[in-house]
This record gives sequence, C-alpha cells and structure tokens, in this order.
Amino acid sequence: MAVLDFEQKIEEIEKEIEVAKIKGDTHAVEVLEDDLKKEVKKTFSNLTPYQKLLLARHPDRPHAIDLIELIMTNKYELHGDREFRDDEAIVAFIGEIDDVKCVVIGEEKGRNTKDKIKRNFGMPHPEGYRKALRIAKLAEKFKLPVLFLVDTPGAFPGIGAEERGQSEAIARNLLELSKIKTPTVSIVIGEGGSGGALAIGVADKFAMLKYSVFSVISPEGCAAILWDDNSKAETATKALKISAEELKELGLIDDIIDEPEMGAHRDYETTAENIKKYFLDKVKELNSLDNGELLQRRFEKYLNYGAFQG
Repeated sequence: MAVLDFEQKIEEIEKEIEVAKIKGDTHAVEVLEDDLKKEVKKTFSNLTPYQKLLLARHPDRPHAIDLIELIMTNKYELHGDREFRDDEAIVAFIGEIDDVKCVVIGEEKGRNTKDKIKRNFGMPHPEGYRKALRIAKLAEKFKLPVLFLVDTPGAFPGIGAEERGQSEAIARNLLELSKIKTPTVSIVIGEGGSGGALAIGVADKFAMLKYSVFSVISPEGCAAILWDDNSKAETATKALKISAEELKELGLIDDIIDEPEMGAHRDYETTAENIKKYFLDKVKELNSLDNGELLQRRFEKYLNYGAFQG
C-alpha cells in the first residue's frame, strides 16, 4: 500500500510492531500498538486541506466499481448513450442494495495502467454524461432511486469531446437531473472536479466521504492560473476550501459520511457499509414525499445555494 508523506511515522511504528511480533516480544508489541494509536490520532485529527486532497487521490482508495461490488446484489451493468458510444469512464448498474431495487451510476478512474486508459482516467466524454442521463431517466420510468458516485478530476477537455458537445452535455444533465421524478442521492467518494462532478452531482441529497474533496478547479490548475506556479498547489487547496468539513460549513453539501480513521483505502468494507447505510436512510426519507414535495424541496435547496445575508 502506498504511504503518504505525513504517514511516514505511522509506517515506521507499524514496521517496528511487525519486528516485535516476529521476535515474540509481547510487551514491546503492546507498547508500540499504544504508540501507534496515539500517532494515528495525532496525525489524522490535524489534517490540512492538502493532506485530505492527497487522501482523496490515494492510489489505493476504493473506486466506484469497488464500492458497487460491495453494496449491490443481483446487479446488471448497463451500457451506452444510444447516440455515439459507450464511455467507460461512467459505469452504471441496475440491481439491489439490501432489498431496495435501484440504479447506481458512478465515475470510474481505473486501477492499473491498461484500465486507466480504458476508463480515460475517470474523465468522461459527453457520451458518458448522456449515458448517465439516459439511465437516470430509465430509473425514473420504473420509479427506482438513483445513487451517483462522484470521482473525477474533471470532464475530459479533448478536442473530440468539445466537438461532440461536452459543455452542452453537462448543462443538459444539470437541467434534467434537477427535475427528475425519482429520489436521487449523490456521494463524492474521492475527487469531485468541476463540471465533471456536477454533471452527476445534482441530487436530492448530496454528501461527501470524510476525506473526499470537491472543487471548481484542481488546486494545480488554480495555482497555474493565479500564480503561474504549480508548486503553489497547497496554498491553492487552502484557498479553494475543498474539504468536506469546509463545504458542509458553507452549506454546499448536505452530509459528511464517515470513513475509517486512516482513510477509505484502509478498509473498503466499512466505507461501503457507511455509504450503503446513508443511501438507504435517505431513500427511506425521500420515499415519504410525493413527486410535488420532492421537486419543491429540491428546487428550494438549489435556490438557496449562494444566498447571502449581510
């Protein structure tokens, strides 16, 4: 497992514990495990926004497909936008979460080099967003709740994507998902980048995993524009206010979903269970509303974004 810079001390203690176990020194193991708990608490209770960004981008962090495998049963993958092609940066499944029939749509970055290329590093083309909208509309037709899993550095900015209407596809999703007549829940599981995240982020409930991030631009892009210096990404991260806690305080997300203390990459099962519980709880709440109430609450929620009182 990849170790981040601020986790070096933790890794050293873990190695010392392994050595003590091999030697059979139970006393040393007990002392070191106590030191490990203290070091983990000290490190992860004082994370900077930039350190949270590193956790959100951790190479071992669970992706959409990992979580779908853990939370869904009787699932069947759906493909294509019925206009151009199947964009594999967007995955979609119909199936069940516990006993709730639903649709899950997620952005997938890919794990190894071959898979990352196949998934375009999690950067959808316009046909990916049209695929997501087509399947969300299918869910609406059969009155199935929708779970969106957001994890992208941003929409793909290539020439082909622009030629096929990238901005229109994102704007179309914002419009159509704002008025879809079925309960929707969107969760940022890693990196929520700009319009690429917004395109599947309009929902009745919008939440983030504890160490995920959501921003209008990548910190590197922000640093390049403002200071012409990519090395100032850490400063940009702080200024952008991209962490779950900061966005909750600003009223831009509804909830923060807990994840293991040292990050979701340390325990996929617990992370998936927390996501499943959140989704089921919110669907139960949203199912108590009729379509008129559902749309009115969604309308009021987004109307209040950016409201300011002096």
